[in-house]
Amino acid sequence: MTSECIVLAGGLGTRLRSVVADKPKCMAPLGEHPFLYYLLQYLHKQGITHAVLSLGYLSEQVIGWCNSMDLPLRVSFTVEQEPLGTGGGIVHALPALEGREVFIVNGDTYFDVNLSAFHQFHTAHQSPLSLALKPMQQFDRYGSIELDARERISAFHEKQFCAAGLINGGIYLTTTDFLNSLSLPEKFSFEKEVLEPGAAAGNLYGFISDTYFIDIGIPEDYEAAKKVLVS
Repeated sequence: MTSECIVLAGGLGTRLRSVVADKPKCMAPLGEHPFLYYLLQYLHKQGITHAVLSLGYLSEQVIGWCNSMDLPLRVSFTVEQEPLGTGGGIVHALPALEGREVFIVNGDTYFDVNLSAFHQFHTAHQSPLSLALKPMQQFDRYGSIELDARERISAFHEKQFCAAGLINGGIYLTTTDFLNSLSLPEKFSFEKEVLEPGAAAGNLYGFISDTYFIDIGIPEDYEAAKKVLVS
């Protein structure tokens, strides 16, 4: 299994500003540690040995904290000089990788996926890009995803109320070769420019993981994360 991961942590965190006004989202405090601490602990337990943090807004806070800590894995940094979008942040981080395969996770989301099982799924399907999907009930904050009988992603649906469905859990597995083959611009949306065309072409596969999931992007879920991750 690949042991490298890109952590997307360059967002502005505007929806969380009412409770965390002066920090990037990944540095939102949960007990004695920032959210990033719990995310890196998860990655370490899953076998990741090198994390590349793709940073932007208030990047110096993240770098300073990492350099002050005895972290369980090696951490590198790439810093956007201007916001590059979810896709641009990924491509900007690629030169810091040492291998060909890479996991990608969101720096404001904790999704307790078994990365080894996810990797086996990805390899078995010979997939260029796989997504970890979370089953969810009674939701309207996320778009939903359809899978076909071969576990390929056949459609992404816009946000609307859904009684039950699958959402994009924000963990991906792909290769630098695949991303570099797409001739993408410097600034772009990963969802619009990679995921949606990939689904239309039948190139994406979805790995379902009904495990703990929390996105701290809004105050309610940030408070919920404190109750679970700090124990």
